[in-house]
Amino acid sequence: MRIAVTGSIATDHLMAYPGRFADQLVAGHLDRVSLSFLADTLEIRHGGVAANISVGLGRLGLRPLLVGAAGGDFAEYRRWLEANGVDTGPVRVSDSLHTARFVCTTDAEQNQIATFYPGAMSEARQIVLSAVAQRAQGLDLVVVAPGDPQAMVRHTEECRGLGVPFAADPSQQLTGLAAEDVRRLVDGARLLFGNEYEAALLQQRTGWDASGLLARVGARVTTLGPQGVLLARRGEPELRIPAVPAARVLDPTGAGDAFRAGFLAGTAWHWPLDRAAQLGCAMATAVLESVGTQEYELSAADLSRRIEACYGTPAARAIARRLAAVR
Repeated sequence: MRIAVTGSIATDHLMAYPGRFADQLVAGHLDRVSLSFLADTLEIRHGGVAANISVGLGRLGLRPLLVGAAGGDFAEYRRWLEANGVDTGPVRVSDSLHTARFVCTTDAEQNQIATFYPGAMSEARQIVLSAVAQRAQGLDLVVVAPGDPQAMVRHTEECRGLGVPFAADPSQQLTGLAAEDVRRLVDGARLLFGNEYEAALLQQRTGWDASGLLARVGARVTTLGPQGVLLARRGEPELRIPAVPAARVLDPTGAGDAFRAGFLAGTAWHWPLDRAAQLGCAMATAVLESVGTQEYELSAADLSRRIEACYGTPAARAIARRLAAVR
């Protein structure tokens, strides 16, 4: 199955603050906030939603096409991506802008304050998806992940025109998109991703209630953090898949992207949704136990162990048959 993942490519600057953000907020003065936090650590990592998802897919043995825009500083990042099984051929490299940058501080309770500089990401709107499909000799699925808003809309419309199934993942861009554009991104998606907060925001932005949204997509996948994942399809009972417990949480950044990689791999292998979600949850926990979004350790044995402990031996055996290519 040939999967193209569109969206952001970024460099992450991840810092850890040993206290609680809440302790620094003064009631009655939130209209003029000027805060500074002394971080204990700084990690500079590869990131961006599309790149994170692509690395997860690549390390599971699929070779996804990464579709996005980066800056002239992309050469080293490209080598890393290719080494992790990602086809970077469709990436547009800007002549004048830096690769997008994500700066995030996480406190002792895993709350986060972040800033995102788009940079070259804005040039993703100039990428023509039909050319990507021609180069790949066809596409089976396009993931429209958070990135340049105009690019997200364009890629979705191109999928419809080309007759290529797409997965909608507007998440972080929901507040920056016009309501009509949000509806265009969602309507007709084979898969719709989001977390619990984004699911509520999506209903508000589209004006469609839960049943109305479900009538317009093939399946809705809602991540619930430590409570796992909720799977919904029209006319079928909802399925709740428990999360794989983490031995320790070092950094939550990128866990959702790893879940998507595992889930998408499962769907590429034609697994039922619950089995795909089990692999996604195991991938997410591997990221939770690491610092950075792509530097987590992954092995077939570790994934099988996590899945067996949480979902039982039959699930582990069924999933293990596809993990021989894990890198």
